[in-house]
Amino acid sequence: MPRTYDETCDSGAMKLRQAVRDDVAAIAELWYRGWRDAHVGQVPDRLLAVRTRESFDARAAARLGDTAVAISDGELAGFAMVIGDELEQLYVAAGHRGSGVAAALLADAERRVAAAGHARAWLAVVPGNARARRFYERSGWRDDGPFDYAAASADGPIAVPCRRYVKAMAGA
Repeated sequence: MPRTYDETCDSGAMKLRQAVRDDVAAIAELWYRGWRDAHVGQVPDRLLAVRTRESFDARAAARLGDTAVAISDGELAGFAMVIGDELEQLYVAAGHRGSGVAAALLADAERRVAAAGHARAWLAVVPGNARARRFYERSGWRDDGPFDYAAASADGPIAVPCRRYVKAMAGA
């Protein structure tokens, strides 16, 4: 049974829960739109070429076990994917930005990293994604410097220049 609990955000109540198979289409659509919004012009053209709309369907389906979703007003408001000590993905639907959904998903991701016994979490952000960088910094994350993130593709990893953000996990 998926874990679930209620949170509040500026627009009212929302529910955070483990993603389930019925969420795949909505996750993939949000991920595709959010990824393009944050990454077009910021990543190598080779990565843009392989991040097709259809690729997000397959990736979302394969990642359900790593994914928590935020449901608000009966719709998917956002999601976060955690693998080990990495907050790998965090996306919020445009209509829910600024409502507290991102903060709730981030806090949940941090709890998951700490519960897995990791003393520190990390994430990657493309340098030009100023909105995300400000959000993470306001949330206590620290810019740990530049690095090349190895983005997965069928032809092998694609190096993406990023900034690595880190945060110590309470209670780990």
